[in-house]
Amino acid sequence: MVMINGRIFKDMLASGANNLSNKFTEIDALNVFPVPDGDTGTNMSLTVTAGVKDALACTSEDVCEIAKVLSKGLLMGARGNSGVITSQIFRGIYQGVDGMKEINGFQLANAFVMGSRVAYKAVMRPVEGTILTVIREAADYTYAYASSIENITCLQVMEKMVEEAKASLQRTPDLLPVLKEVGVVDSGGAGLVTIFEGFLSALQGTIIQKEDVVQSSTSAQSNLESEEYGYCTEFIIRLSDQGQKIFKEETLRDSLSRIGNSIVCVQDDDIVKVHVHTLTPGEALNMGQRYGEFVKLKVENMQEQHEEIIMQTTVPNMPKKDIPRKKYAIITVAAGDGLKQMFKDLRADYVISGGQTMNPSTEDFVEAIQQVNAEHIIILPNNSNIVMAAQQAATVCEDQNVEVIPTKTIPQGLSACIMFNPDVDFDINLSEMNEAVSLVKTGQVTYAIKDTTFEGLEITSGDYMGIFEKDIIVSVPNKMEATKELLNKMISEDDELVTVVYGEDVQEEEANLLVSFIEEHYDVEVELHNGMQPVYSFIIGVE
Repeated sequence: MVMINGRIFKDMLASGANNLSNKFTEIDALNVFPVPDGDTGTNMSLTVTAGVKDALACTSEDVCEIAKVLSKGLLMGARGNSGVITSQIFRGIYQGVDGMKEINGFQLANAFVMGSRVAYKAVMRPVEGTILTVIREAADYTYAYASSIENITCLQVMEKMVEEAKASLQRTPDLLPVLKEVGVVDSGGAGLVTIFEGFLSALQGTIIQKEDVVQSSTSAQSNLESEEYGYCTEFIIRLSDQGQKIFKEETLRDSLSRIGNSIVCVQDDDIVKVHVHTLTPGEALNMGQRYGEFVKLKVENMQEQHEEIIMQTTVPNMPKKDIPRKKYAIITVAAGDGLKQMFKDLRADYVISGGQTMNPSTEDFVEAIQQVNAEHIIILPNNSNIVMAAQQAATVCEDQNVEVIPTKTIPQGLSACIMFNPDVDFDINLSEMNEAVSLVKTGQVTYAIKDTTFEGLEITSGDYMGIFEKDIIVSVPNKMEATKELLNKMISEDDELVTVVYGEDVQEEEANLLVSFIEEHYDVEVELHNGMQPVYSFIIGVE
């Protein structure tokens, strides 16, 4: 195939998106940290789905016009750092084909190089051994190869691109020691290779199709249209005598994997907590009820939640005239009704639902920016994997004064909000809020989703991990033991305040016992809040 026209380009995009959708759970499993978060494969798949859906709806047959629509769709749909970088790669590819109705092999190779260059520029401190390395090495190698062959075909270019991307991916553990320790390749790079393999398959004559929901061996939600939604199903069961004899986490987890994804299954004595995203919540509940009685259960329609967010952020734009224009507005991100209320009590004007289990997209931030009516807007992402999407939204809204304070944890966001003063200048607020962020230490307690090793620490699936900033410092079967050991690492003689935010899996009595422990062992003031957050049993700030 010498040239790529608009029809062929759309086939490539559909094939790449479907391939990623079919394999995103495998890519999720490559994540180094064994925590239940948004995950690279999920974020990349949602990002690519958003862009490709728009590109396939484009009526133009020109490659450049389709690439332009794709670039914008990816930009707005980008979730997580991997999604943002992916959007930037394709932004560069669009720049490389701008003005072209069709492209030849050399032009395709040049477009990949442009994608690499734009992606690198978008990252403040590029890290080698990541998706950036894979796109750069593969693009540069392919461009050099294409330059040496007269009239090289697009198929030849794509074959070389996939070949070198795979080779580069296998070298990522040599560049990032943490990958080598855990025994995985970079997840973002793996996602990019998966997309390119889909492109190549289309050029070879086979458009990869979405796996059927029932037949899928990796996830019941690999369908492009439904993977983002379905029902968020959570329940806690108390094992019966018979249930205790027959219950095994692996068995229930395997059963749930046939009907859903984003699965968490954790046992603590006779209590089992389950979280799953599924299209058939009743079936998930039936699986759990075989082992005992429900202590708590919750089923939420994620499609309706999504539509509600859209309604809240787009429809209210109409009566914006009725909202008095403010000097300042704060936009922040949190999951859990208690945490959301904490931020609102600290003058946050708009709280985007999200965090570890669902990273907001660039569009979510843009809609929030459009919703608030303020002269100066401050965004607090509260998660290291959300910062880039927030920054991208600020760039998109270039006609408004938007500043992102790169808060990477909930305690950092809370401290920044506390320091905010509506009566002082914008620059003074930014300076003082950034300083507050730098002074808070963050600890979190959650469960491990797989067996692994992190910096020499053996971690077993189902263990409770104490995470101090970016380091896992303890992994034990008991939640309270993990929390106490984490506190011991966090609190020093100079510290004065400990803020404890407990999650939806923690009883109030447990939280109060933890406060008593802190007061008995440390000379600090303690604040306790019910954040009702998922995923993290405790979020702890120390100042």
